Amino acid sequence: MKNTELEANYYSKHVFICTNQKEVGKTCCANSGGKSYFNYLKTRMKELGCHGPGKIRVSQSGCLGRCNEGPCIAIYPDGLWYTYHSFDDIDEIIERGLIAGQVIERLLL
Repeated sequence: MKNTELEANYYSKHVFICTNQKEVGKTCCANSGGKSYFNYLKTRMKELGCHGPGKIRVSQSGCLGRCNEGPCIAIYPDGLWYTYHSFDDIDEIIERGLIAGQVIERLLL
């Protein structure tokens, strides 16, 4: 029998970063560098020792449905949605948002 409490808390947070590619001419996170930002975010979290079971999971996702507001990141269980436009923004999301638990108002969707 599995411990359901442990399963529910396998990760403290789950970060979804959209890397979806839509057809030519449509707004999408892939056209804003989504894949590069995903790779950077996941690598930084691993370097900081913040990625993995009991910690934070970073996953690329398909369309999160907010294409015109993106590129976007969704963080659960917090229910926070951020946009970003640079690696500095990603660093701020990591340091202030994910690690320090602060809400970054200027990047909120």
